[in-house]
Amino acid sequence: METYSLEGLVFECVIVEMANNVMTITLNRPEKKNSISPTLGKELAYAIRVAGQDSEVRVVVLAAKGDIFCAGGDLGAMRDGAPPSSSTVPEVNDGKELGMLLRDICKPVIVKAQGPVLAGGLLMTCNATHVVAADHIYFSAPEIKRALWPFMVMAGLFRVMPRRQGLDFAMRVFRIDAQKALELGLATDVVPADQLDQRVDELAAEIASYSPATIKLGLEAFYHQESMEFDDAIPYLKGMLEKTKQTEDVKEGITAFFEKREPVWKGR
Repeated sequence: METYSLEGLVFECVIVEMANNVMTITLNRPEKKNSISPTLGKELAYAIRVAGQDSEVRVVVLAAKGDIFCAGGDLGAMRDGAPPSSSTVPEVNDGKELGMLLRDICKPVIVKAQGPVLAGGLLMTCNATHVVAADHIYFSAPEIKRALWPFMVMAGLFRVMPRRQGLDFAMRVFRIDAQKALELGLATDVVPADQLDQRVDELAAEIASYSPATIKLGLEAFYHQESMEFDDAIPYLKGMLEKTKQTEDVKEGITAFFEKREPVWKGR
């Protein structure tokens, strides 16, 4: 398996930071509404691959600079080609698209939506485990205005939104405000803008305090069983339970319970 590392790399469109077992990946193209250029897409995907391999990373936070979380694909790059770039982040051609990567790492991913989420930006919100949205923002899929369709968004969209509402959302250009997004499953939490940082920090710290081994196995099972028939899912999930019970973290969790102390997770 290929090994991914941040060491020595120059990132142009995203900022990657690590603290307290939380990797924060910040979209840093505010002058272009954080639209997904080839460089931004490459850098974001690479950073997620690093997060997936790094055992120190227990939670990933996707954030953004500026007033827009993400405006979707960069139409200028689609028309004119990719602009020159100073990025030294390598392109990984393994067939894994962004939505797949977010799920395949089997780690909690929190989107911190400080601004509107548009078009391809929905890829991140629909395939994250949590979306904390500022209460003034909105979600929109405006592709049809440009004779495009949110093809890559749909796989995640219809796993978080009711089917008919999701189809209507894709076919018509309207905005879903933050509170409605919470009702429809696009967001998991909505807070005033001035409380967004604190809420995401609290959520990330809470999730990072639990067993990373169990969360990873739990998410693996969650994604794997969602397409299974019920009678097939039950024995599969029983097997995953038995696998989890063999981890060092489960033994530590039970021991800590009886010793009346906080557990010390090893992540295995």
